[in-house]
Amino acid sequence: MRISEIFYSIQGEGELTGVPSVFIRTSGCNLRCRWCDTPYASWNPEGDDRSIDSIVAEVKKHPAGHCVLTGGEPMIARGIHELAAILRAEGKHITIETAGTIPPAGIACDLASLSPKLANSAPDTKDIEASWVDRHEKTRIQPAVLREWVEAYPFQLKFVLSSANDLPEIEKAIADIGVPIPPSKILLMPEGTSDELIHSRQSEVIAICLAKGYRYCDRLHIHLFGNTKGT
Repeated sequence: MRISEIFYSIQGEGELTGVPSVFIRTSGCNLRCRWCDTPYASWNPEGDDRSIDSIVAEVKKHPAGHCVLTGGEPMIARGIHELAAILRAEGKHITIETAGTIPPAGIACDLASLSPKLANSAPDTKDIEASWVDRHEKTRIQPAVLREWVEAYPFQLKFVLSSANDLPEIEKAIADIGVPIPPSKILLMPEGTSDELIHSRQSEVIAICLAKGYRYCDRLHIHLFGNTKGT
C-alpha cells in the first residue's frame, strides 16, 4: 500500500475535533480538487509502498485509540479493507475520510467522514489535462454511493464552502442522497488553508449554520500548526 505519511496528532475537523488520533494518509486520489490541501497525496502522489504489518506496527507505537484513514482518497488504496479489519481487531476506532465516490463494500468503519465535492472544487483547465477536468466533474458527487455509506455507518457529511452561493448545491446534494439526513450531521467548513482565509469566510458560513441548523466545522489543525505535513 502506498503511504504518503503516518503521524500522531489531534483531529482538526468534524465531530471528533481535538481527539488524539493516528493518521494514516494513503497516496493517490480519483479527483483533482482545485483547493486540495494535500497535493502530495493527490495531484502529485508521493510516498513509499508499505506492508500492512508495518503500518499497524507504527500505529501501535502511539497511545491512541483512534485511527484516521485519509488521503488522497483512501478507498482506492490497495489493501484498505484488510488494513481497516486489522485495526478493528486491535480495538481501534476507525474514521474514514472519503469523498464518498467509492462504495464501502463492508469496510470496518466507526465514523464515515464523507466530504462530497462541490462545483467550487473544479480544477482550473490551465493546471491539468482536460481529461482530468472532465473526470473530476463527472465523478465528484455520487448520490447512490453516499447513500450506501450513510445507511451502513455512523457518519458526518462535510461540505467545503467558498461562499454562500454554494448553499443551493449543498441542499441538492443532500436531497439527492434520498434518505433523511439530520441537520446536525451536516458540517459546513470554510475553504482555506490559512487563518486569514478561513476567518474571511467564517461569518458567512456561521450565518448559514444558524439559519439551517447545520454544524459549523472549523479547521483546528490549521490554527494550531499551519498547513503543514504531519499535523
